[in-house]
Parts: sequence; C-alpha cells; structure tokens
Amino acid sequence: MTKAAAFQARMVEILNSSFLGLAIAVGHHLGLFDMMAGRDWATSAETAQAAGLDERYVREWLAAMVVGRVVDYDGAGKYRLPPEHSAAMTREAGLGNMASRMCFVGYLAEVEEDVVAAFRAGGGVPYSRYSRFLDQLGRHSAAGFDASLLNATLPLVDGLEKRLLEGIDVLDVGCGHGRAINLMAQAYPVSRFLGVDVAAQSIDGARAEAASRGLRNARFEQRDAAALGERESFDFITTFDAIHDQVDPASVLRGIHAALRRGGTYLCVDIGGSGDLLTDMDHPLGPFLYTVSLMHCMTVSLANGGAGLGTMWGEPLARRMFREAGFDGVEAKRVGGDLTDIYYILRK
Repeated sequence: MTKAAAFQARMVEILNSSFLGLAIAVGHHLGLFDMMAGRDWATSAETAQAAGLDERYVREWLAAMVVGRVVDYDGAGKYRLPPEHSAAMTREAGLGNMASRMCFVGYLAEVEEDVVAAFRAGGGVPYSRYSRFLDQLGRHSAAGFDASLLNATLPLVDGLEKRLLEGIDVLDVGCGHGRAINLMAQAYPVSRFLGVDVAAQSIDGARAEAASRGLRNARFEQRDAAALGERESFDFITTFDAIHDQVDPASVLRGIHAALRRGGTYLCVDIGGSGDLLTDMDHPLGPFLYTVSLMHCMTVSLANGGAGLGTMWGEPLARRMFREAGFDGVEAKRVGGDLTDIYYILRK
C-alpha cells in the first residue's frame, strides 16, 4: 500500500508537470519569460501591457506559473520571475533554456495518432508530418549554436580555428536550417562551407538566412545523407544530432569517412545516452529523450524502412559504428551546460 500510494503521488506529479510544460511553452512562444527577466514586481496588467498581450490571458498564465513554482507571487497581485529562474527560462540562456524544450511537447502531440497507428501496423511517421516540430527544433538549435558553437564547440578540435582562418572546405551533414554553417561562414570568410539536408523546407530556410547575412562562401543542397557521393572533398565535416535518426546511419558514416580528406576531422555531436536502461535511468533528461525518440527520431527512420536507432543509441554503439565506418580512433568530450550531447572528434 505504501508503494502504491507513492506511485500515485508520482503520477500526480507527472500529470501536473506535463500540463505545466505546455503553459511554459506558451510563455516561451510569447516571449513572456524574456520580458519578465530582470524586471521588478509587476501586476498582471503591467505585465500584459509590457508584453503587448491580453491581460486576462496573462493573468491566467501567471496563475499557472505561480502554482507551478516558476514565478513568485507576493499575495497582493504582483508577480516576479526570480533571477535564478531566468537562467533556465530565457532565450539568453542558450543551451540552458529549458522553456524552449517544453515546446516539443505540444508539437509532438500532433503526431500522437500517427505513432499509435504505427504501433499496430509497423512502419513509422514521415518527416512531412513534423513541419512545426522541425521549425521549433531549428529555432532551439539556432539558439544553442549562437551561444556556444564558435566559442565552445569548435575550440574542442585542436588547431581547427587556425585552419578555418587559413581556408578549408567544410561540410555539415543534416544541416537543418543552416545556422551552424552560416555562423562559421561569417566568422571564417576564407573557408568554404556546404550544408546538406533531406528536408526542402530546411534548405530553403538555410539559403534565406545565408542571403540575409550576405554570405558568399556558404551554399546549401538538398541531398540524402546516405548518398553523399563525395571522395576526399572536405577538410572538416560536422553532424549535429543528425546521425541517430538517419534511415541508414551506417551508410551515412561511411560516406562521411569517404568524403573526408586525409588529415581531416569529423566532429559528430550526438545524444549522450549509454544505450543501457539501468544507466540511462540516471540521465537528467532520460524520459524526455526516450519519448522524443519514440515520437520522432526512431519513427522517422522506420517510416522509410530504416535502422530506427533511436535518440539514445548510446556511446558504445556509436563507437562501434565509427570504427566500422573506417575511423581508427575516437575522442569524446563534453561541453559545460549541455546536458544532452557528447562531442565525438574523429580523424582520418
């Protein structure tokens, strides 16, 4: 009976947290956390006016934030986002912005019936069903790139900045909306950059951003990552959380190895699970990542008869696949503040 009561309490906690996550996502979309950060106590009317929103909606949203222990309340009609909470709730937080991740709950719920059908019939849910999710993923990734790509991620590779300044050929496989390529192209104008992705809408967005930045050294192509068809064409290749949801990840890795020049470097940033459930139970984002896998990463691969690796494919399997693709050694690093990824550095 004690265990039953404890589990019932756990289920109540999950229910409350799930719905609170939706309300947090709404606040993120509307920029309410960004607006409240660093501001003094304010009424719902003052908050609504500052954000340009309807007061009644803002008041109800603030109520959810107060009972969810996200926003402070003085008991007399004034609210405040504590500064220690801002570090996890605003766009300035970069990789630490948890409010951005909450948006995935609503977007993945849109394909719930499709996933249920796949349980019964097999197969999976194709990328075409995820337009809003992919857009949010692009925004979330862009914020992370803005915060850490140039000053934290690229410096993990010894000697890379010097080579980028001198001028090398760079490829990003599964580039999404292209923020990583565009940031690098702007920072290193002598180097040449190519981003490839299977999603046409992502390539369109990447090209538009490159044009808006006036970049002449960045280009983007719609391509199947499993059929790159390149032979020793690039000095530096990157993938950012792109390998685990590929239809044929083994072919993608072999293609990357073939496309890399001798002495080149492949930086594979991917989910830092272990592949072992007993270990992953202690991962701070374990339930989130396994559910994202179920609702997106695994199923989009299976939709095309793919391997269905899943988000939490794990470091041991990753190392084995790197070796089978032709890479001799793997160096694995972590970046402070990134709870999700391992940064694999592979050389040819």
